[in-house]
Amino acid sequence: MCPETRREKIASMLKENEMTISEIARCLEMSVKDVEEDLIHISRSKKFGTLVVLPARCRKCGFVFKPAVKIPKKCPRCKSTWIEEPVFKIYS
Repeated sequence: MCPETRREKIASMLKENEMTISEIARCLEMSVKDVEEDLIHISRSKKFGTLVVLPARCRKCGFVFKPAVKIPKKCPRCKSTWIEEPVFKIYS
């Protein structure tokens, strides 16, 4: 049997638990940018299941961003960089 690809590993992790991009990157010793790219691919592919995104949120003013794979840099409302990352989960 072939070893799992990087995207298959991410997908199986997200089927088990809700995780942020940083948590995935730490577990798999990858860069955040590579994880973001893989999540974009996983979200477009039907073979992994449905990727659900709990949106990023500003910890200072509570602004909720649109659900997206990328981690926002700054809050558009208060300009704070204190951003809670989006959380991901895959449902089959």
